[in-house]
Amino acid sequence: MKLKAVLLDEKSIDRTITRMAHEIIEKNKGVDELLLIGIKTRGIPLARRLAKKIESIEGTKIEVGDVDISLYRDDLTQVNDQPIINRKELHIKVKDKIVILVDDVLYTGRTARAAIDAIIFEGRPKMIQFASFIDRGHRELPIRADYVGKNIPTSKEELISVELVEIDGTDSVKIYSL
Repeated sequence: MKLKAVLLDEKSIDRTITRMAHEIIEKNKGVDELLLIGIKTRGIPLARRLAKKIESIEGTKIEVGDVDISLYRDDLTQVNDQPIINRKELHIKVKDKIVILVDDVLYTGRTARAAIDAIIFEGRPKMIQFASFIDRGHRELPIRADYVGKNIPTSKEELISVELVEIDGTDSVKIYSL
């Protein structure tokens, strides 16, 4: 892979999180019944950052959960002929909540669909919304994000890399050519 560009740095990532937090508050007319669920791996720290930012704006703590969608993927046999399935409970009540799923990159839509399946398996939320930090296009399913940090049109020969300090030791969004 060849690095083409650094698209976002630490400050621009923080500004993007702030804008997304304001959009979430505005669209939901506050934060009552809100629950953020990060999709493993980088959706989890993004959900926590959004919750912290919402709390600093509204003064209300937002519950944050996480989901591992590996059991719900529709391409398990493409990943491995005998996939390892680790069922993980959400350990968070979704019934009658406004659930906002959070992920780092929206691409084909399959991860979002799998996360929705996992949420519905746990209960019936009042509503499910989707927040994606980066939308790179190329959808294979009719999935769209309610909140988008940045739209970055890409070719299929490009890769978007979201790096977060909690996992990678640095904050950046980069684009690579394959």
